[in-house]
Amino acid sequence: MSSSVYDTDNTLVQLTMVLKMQNLQRGQLPSLSYENLEDFLNQCLWKRGCPSSLHEAADQILHIDAAQIVRFLSKKAIIDGAHADLEDFSDIIGGN
Repeated sequence: MSSSVYDTDNTLVQLTMVLKMQNLQRGQLPSLSYENLEDFLNQCLWKRGCPSSLHEAADQILHIDAAQIVRFLSKKAIIDGAHADLEDFSDIIGGN
């Protein structure tokens, strides 16, 4: 029995992630980055634990849709913005 871990550090999982990322970029999210997808998997989909097999990991990755990613990134932006200092936004709101 193999004792492989099927998380975002696994080469085969990473290959599946790249395929899904390219599919989402062609379809609905052209600015999606690998890091965005990796964050979604680690912080949302696999927050409670990684899949126990490669086919389970691949199935979960391939069934991700654009709406899930957008919801996750929206929440993440709100949370990150709430923890940032006002100076971090000076380029947006103007400042010296």
